[in-house]
Amino acid sequence: MHRPSRRSFLGLGGSALALAFTTNLADPWTAQAAVKGDYPFRLGVASGDPLPDRVILWTRLAADPLQPLGGLPFAKLKVEWEIAEDEGFTRRARHGSAWARPEYGHSVHIDAKGLEPGREYFYRFRSGGEISPTGRTKTAPAPGSSPDSLRLAFASCASWPDGYYTAYRHLADENPDVVFHLGDYLYEYGIRPTGGNRNIPVPEQYRVQCDTLDRYRIQYGLYKSDPDLQAAHHRAPWIVTWDDHEVLDNWASQHGPGGDVTEQDYLVIRANAFRAFWENMPVRVPPVEGPDARIYRRFTFGDLAEFNVLDTRQYRDDQVCGDGQRIGCEERLDPARQMLGAEQETWLLDGLAASPAKWNVLAQQIAMIQLDFDPGPAQQLSMDLWDGYEAAKDRVVNGMVDRQVSNPVVLTGDIHYNLAGELKQNFDEPSSRTVGVEFVCTSITSGGNGNPDTGLPPGGSDPVNPHLRFSSYQRGYVSCEVTRDQWRADYKVIPYVDRPGAPVSTRASLVTLDGAPGLNAL
Repeated sequence: MHRPSRRSFLGLGGSALALAFTTNLADPWTAQAAVKGDYPFRLGVASGDPLPDRVILWTRLAADPLQPLGGLPFAKLKVEWEIAEDEGFTRRARHGSAWARPEYGHSVHIDAKGLEPGREYFYRFRSGGEISPTGRTKTAPAPGSSPDSLRLAFASCASWPDGYYTAYRHLADENPDVVFHLGDYLYEYGIRPTGGNRNIPVPEQYRVQCDTLDRYRIQYGLYKSDPDLQAAHHRAPWIVTWDDHEVLDNWASQHGPGGDVTEQDYLVIRANAFRAFWENMPVRVPPVEGPDARIYRRFTFGDLAEFNVLDTRQYRDDQVCGDGQRIGCEERLDPARQMLGAEQETWLLDGLAASPAKWNVLAQQIAMIQLDFDPGPAQQLSMDLWDGYEAAKDRVVNGMVDRQVSNPVVLTGDIHYNLAGELKQNFDEPSSRTVGVEFVCTSITSGGNGNPDTGLPPGGSDPVNPHLRFSSYQRGYVSCEVTRDQWRADYKVIPYVDRPGAPVSTRASLVTLDGAPGLNAL
């Protein structure tokens, strides 16, 4: 979460600008079908954005993920796909073919339509005579249905050099119905020659900061080559959003990091980052062609749960008071300050008002509960979190109260801590009304091994932040079992990330009950 003083650049020449903003590039070769030579599915497969009758199927052809175009020619390559009701593909549901185009990094996004609701499926791709790994996915329940339960997991913050992705492997073993990734899927920083905690030497091209489209592409190539990450993608559909490190640390709307990054440079970098994000994620979003992209969207699982996936970066006002933890920053209280932007905020509150779901969820990036970082009487708040946008937070929380939203739940990443807390109408008054709950997941690897002796025991109360009920500074993810009576969150942690094979355990289990906002430890 700390911004370096200077940034390294590969250069922002005319070719970078063209790649950022252009989709109809010249294509004089037009390859007919096949990938020649090496295996093209080294980045695995993925699915995402499940609806009752469809799901996005994704792959990106790459024979050599360490190269910007995956070691493939600048030519379109034919890819066949199929989705079936069984893992042996004897009951095929849909199939077809598509072009993997170099303009999109040879990525393929198939919106597989005509599927049955609430059903498990298996899918795969073929190109050049080679067959991809098989992925498992699942559609959302039918509209108007009343499912009894939903199993989900959510995660965030996975710095490749900070450690091994063992937590992703354990997440995959749980076979969730859906996975939410809440940002910092990768980090834009250059990687040390030794590969950090993994102690795996990296080639020269990984040692500089991401800025061009090619540089972001090879960063995704490195991250997505990891077998544990691939296993998690292969096991369940993902619903993803971005935070800051998919672009630049602590970016905010039109405001870049400053320093030697000009406004024009920043917009080109952001366009490159957005394009690379789209190329590498199983999202139902139009191809990104510039520095703007709408990724906030909504997913409904019958009348059990509705998820509002937010974007807390692209539309916010710039951080105030120097962007950090500050005492006494009155500017954060400005009623005109925006976190979601007026359009997204209206979309969110109108959607919450119309929702028939028992559980109404905000899947988003940064802590909404108040977090005072000063153990004394002073109040020290982070200007990058919702605390730096107090009026915007009040509008959302009070909007839930005014609209009588059923069982609000906030799922959050970013902070590298496990946290569970109660969402208060007025955090400065402990007896204030409890509106809902927030579950914050720690990082997959970011921050290294952590410290299991740091934190608040489940069900406890922090004297500085009395709305908190649990915290721990460890690595892992959160697994949730949602029923019509309760939402249960199990905090899964691993003891180390600097070597593979760490075991997983449940550090805490907390529940909130239907119609009774608040947290109880099991």
